[in-house]
Amino acid sequence: MINKKSWGERIFDSGNVIFMILLAITMLYPFVYLINLSLSSPEGALKGGFFLTPNGFSTAAYERVLSSISIWNAFKNSILVTVLGTISSVFLTAIMAYSLSKKFLPGKTVFTLMVVFTMLFSGGIIPTYLVVKNLGLINSRLALILPTIIMPFNLIITRNFFQNMPDDLEEAATIDGAGTYRIFFQIVFPLSLPVIATISLWYAVMYWNDFFLCLIYIQERGKIVLQLLLREIVMLSQVTEFLAGAEEDTLDVPEAVKATTIIVVTVPILFVYPFIQKYFVKGVMVGSLKG
Repeated sequence: MINKKSWGERIFDSGNVIFMILLAITMLYPFVYLINLSLSSPEGALKGGFFLTPNGFSTAAYERVLSSISIWNAFKNSILVTVLGTISSVFLTAIMAYSLSKKFLPGKTVFTLMVVFTMLFSGGIIPTYLVVKNLGLINSRLALILPTIIMPFNLIITRNFFQNMPDDLEEAATIDGAGTYRIFFQIVFPLSLPVIATISLWYAVMYWNDFFLCLIYIQERGKIVLQLLLREIVMLSQVTEFLAGAEEDTLDVPEAVKATTIIVVTVPILFVYPFIQKYFVKGVMVGSLKG
């Protein structure tokens, strides 16, 4: 027997649908606007205003941006930092989370409290800078990875996931003669794909979007990441390098270059989501159920 919804339930459901549609439009329009602005002709881009399609289709801004050596150099640096940082962070986070998930670990409560403490308080910019400087990491790409190599929130989520795994699996493997490392890498790690994929996405987005560490620690122009270059273009309006040698009409529309640069920076990380989305919800939910 199918229960019919009351008028109140129908109105409530309709209101939710309308609200979600408006919310989706609010979130999607800025991105659509940037795409249209980047594909507009110089004359159309100068008009500005509210538009849903390009004002005079043109790929001049993309040709200008993609022909810049600085963009490709910064792109290479961002990919290097993101890939190495994500792999290192996921590996170390998983190892530490697995250790903290064991009840027999001496001082487990103390170590967990130390991790939680860093979620609330940090050493600050100046002490962190002094540590990085004394380690000789100034102007090194490692300075973009090591200060944030393990994030406390990701560690707690991963630890909770490991705690929810049945102990029988490890006990059976131990009886069969498997050691700690073999149990972790051949049993626990493969079964933890949902939470591993989830924190991998979080770490990848963090490393890809970060520009502040590069702003503080990197001194050579050839080592800056894409996000810092984007900041200079959008916030400081330093578009001369991209517009140098461009046609006269393009020189008057730096906004089109800014929009194009934002699209070029944003699109690569968006391609990561479809491959991880199916694990994302499961990893977050299971990892947050047990504290």
